Amino acid sequence: MSTLRDLAEEHTALRPADIDHLHRIAGDWQLLSDLSFADLLLWVPVDGDGTFLCVAQVRPTTAPTAYLDDQVGRIVGGAEVAHLEVAHRQGRIWREGDPVWYGDVPARHEAIPVRLRTGDGEAGEVIAVVGRDTNLSTARTPSQLELNYLTTADDLAQMIADGTFPPPRHPGETTSAPRVGDGLVRLDANGKVTYASPNAQSAYRRLGYASHLVGEDLAKLHRRLAGDPLEGTDAGNAVLAALRGEAPPRREIDARGATMLTRALPLMPAGVPIGALVLVRDITEVRRRDRALITKDATIREIHHRVKNNLQTVAALLRLQARRVAMPEARVALEESVRRVASIALVHETLSLSSDEAVEFDGIVDRVASAATEVAATEVSVGMRRRGTFGILPAEIATSLVMVLNELLLNAVEHGFPPADEETAAPPAVEGAVSAPRPEVVVTAHRARKQLHVTVTDNGRGLPEQFDAERGGNLGLQIVRALVTGELRGTIDLRNGAGGGTEATIVVPLARGTTDRLTGRAGPP
Repeated sequence: MSTLRDLAEEHTALRPADIDHLHRIAGDWQLLSDLSFADLLLWVPVDGDGTFLCVAQVRPTTAPTAYLDDQVGRIVGGAEVAHLEVAHRQGRIWREGDPVWYGDVPARHEAIPVRLRTGDGEAGEVIAVVGRDTNLSTARTPSQLELNYLTTADDLAQMIADGTFPPPRHPGETTSAPRVGDGLVRLDANGKVTYASPNAQSAYRRLGYASHLVGEDLAKLHRRLAGDPLEGTDAGNAVLAALRGEAPPRREIDARGATMLTRALPLMPAGVPIGALVLVRDITEVRRRDRALITKDATIREIHHRVKNNLQTVAALLRLQARRVAMPEARVALEESVRRVASIALVHETLSLSSDEAVEFDGIVDRVASAATEVAATEVSVGMRRRGTFGILPAEIATSLVMVLNELLLNAVEHGFPPADEETAAPPAVEGAVSAPRPEVVVTAHRARKQLHVTVTDNGRGLPEQFDAERGGNLGLQIVRALVTGELRGTIDLRNGAGGGTEATIVVPLARGTTDRLTGRAGPP
């Protein structure tokens, strides 16, 4: 199914700013649909030939739909769109006409012109029409709640025709919650409550206000109820801002252990401020779960912090022991153990700073690579470089993978390049010959088909003859094979590179949900 933008760009001459405004309407019109008890269809004229294209549709959650089938992508013309043509040409809301039938469903047609205000605040031309179609099969005498809903819906419909609805979305607000069914309060021009739905009344009762809301000054009530004076002032000021015709950001009110989310919208049909609409939602349980998650996350981070400290203590003890050992082989073994423990501690240090059980792995690789060149037992200066990005990896993969890379990088630096005494024994350079390339190790990473592909290459002397890629190598390579095939459930291929040097290729399967979590940052030059 094509999107609103795709349909509009393909079939109309609407400008990008016009299409953006239609997107804002489609992002906020569930409110109008629920208040109207009606389906809303967004129609755009097609090439001035009297036909209209439906680019978006929303069904009410407060009433049965008038359309069982999706209308998006449908192009209609002739008598069927006469009401849309009147609204589009005359720029007024169309409410005339007899009910129409969609199969066995009787429906009432209305058409609301959509305007985008110009840069100087003037009402612009009509760019689209919102069809408001109400299922009449369950029509009955409306209750007080329904009458208030319909009155408010008419005000918002006029604001769409004026180009003043929907209001701009504030940064960080990705949804239109709270919704109509959560709780609705209507205010007059003086900020006094003229109607409060039963759910709204219940939400305020949770905050400690047991009386009926009608007649109350809502801004002052918010200031009285809030446990935090600053919070109450913000919530009260939001109501006053809506009465002035502004669209303030949502506010929360905490009182007596309960939390209520509020959204204030101005009501100003035909540009005249007549009051405000305040939507409220009791989010006490949502915030309780949020606090529980925050506490859990803090506990997990503290555990990782303590594990990191303990590992660093173990590394320090091993380092002290290495200094006291007389045998060179034992000292080297202890120093290698120090580096392995330190690489694991690095992952836990990163996890202690993260809000979840995943780490940004690129930074860890860069730090391990830098440490490998500093601690490697070689006199040769070796450059380190990373290509591509590892992205965000879960802790269970990161902990094993960092040890694997640590071993491969140390092996490449220590065994891939001849020591200084071997270099001096090499034949003298021929005049005019191309000098040998600078010693370098490159780590390359990319993701494909839910797998992480990692390659560690060097331009050194390569693997020795008769090297057994499956069983040969020192303890470090044995650890690498065990971790890759066991903990990581992956594969490793160790061979000489086509242009010289050594190449180790690792393929690690990624769990579902981790393959798309890339940061997109390139590696260091």
